[in-house]
Amino acid sequence: MTDAKTQRTDDLEPGIDELMTEEVTIEDEVSLEDELTAVRAERDEMKDRFMRALADAENTRKRGERDRREAENYGGSKLARDMLPVYDNMKRALEASSEAGEADKALLEGVQLTMRALLGIFDKHGIHLLAPEVGDEFDPEVHEAMFEAPVPGTKAGDIIQVMAEGFMLHDRLLRPAQVGVSSTPK
Repeated sequence: MTDAKTQRTDDLEPGIDELMTEEVTIEDEVSLEDELTAVRAERDEMKDRFMRALADAENTRKRGERDRREAENYGGSKLARDMLPVYDNMKRALEASSEAGEADKALLEGVQLTMRALLGIFDKHGIHLLAPEVGDEFDPEVHEAMFEAPVPGTKAGDIIQVMAEGFMLHDRLLRPAQVGVSSTPK
């Protein structure tokens, strides 16, 4: 057993035996305590930096996911806005078609089919019609007041005329409904 112990100490660096036999002084203990405190402070600082970096990476991931969803849902808003006049013109054509004769029925049917296809595409891409009616209350979040007029039999803030329907793209306003609003009757 002594041979193994002797062999282990022989393998150690020179001078280690001397350190093991020396007595540790109070100054050495204070120095070790200071060093330990410094190492703990460094560890705590590194842990804090690591946690902050981890939180920053998570926030970046969430922001990227949110940006991707918004691009998917609202990326086509410019094209959708450009398509709204097409809807308006087709609606005017259908309203004017009440005077169409027998010869124009095929044309009218084609316009109706095209209008249904356009509304189907709008629905597929999350574009929803805002169709206020006369007598509804004016809501500045989704309506645009084009004029104000006193109309007997109405109260202030009632819609008295609808000039153009509005549209929502998912939960965002694409175009407000253009309406006339009643002011306080005189």
